[in-house]
Amino acid sequence: MIGQHPPTGQIRMENVLSALGNPIRMAITRILAEGGEHACGTVGLQLGTSISKSTLTHHWRVLRDSGVIWQRPAGRENLLSLRRDDLDARYPGLLDAILVGAQEDSSPALR
Repeated sequence: MIGQHPPTGQIRMENVLSALGNPIRMAITRILAEGGEHACGTVGLQLGTSISKSTLTHHWRVLRDSGVIWQRPAGRENLLSLRRDDLDARYPGLLDAILVGAQEDSSPALR
């Protein structure tokens, strides 16, 4: 069963920032920022590391409960998508600033 998705007006800045403060969840958010829905398994493979299904499930829950992603069942899989419109409505420009910062932090030139 998929838990609660907070309504747009109940998305809290501290929950979003806390969720995105984890490198794995930030990487998931960057993948989802490419647009559209992504199967959980596909996102797991794109992370390129060996993360257990239970650990990924935990990360999906944190992102979902904080209001960063939508998660919906589709057959035997769950589909994930970024709640960009909701986050932009609640905190204009925040998500883009975080994604740009994350991209710059992962740039080889900055290491």
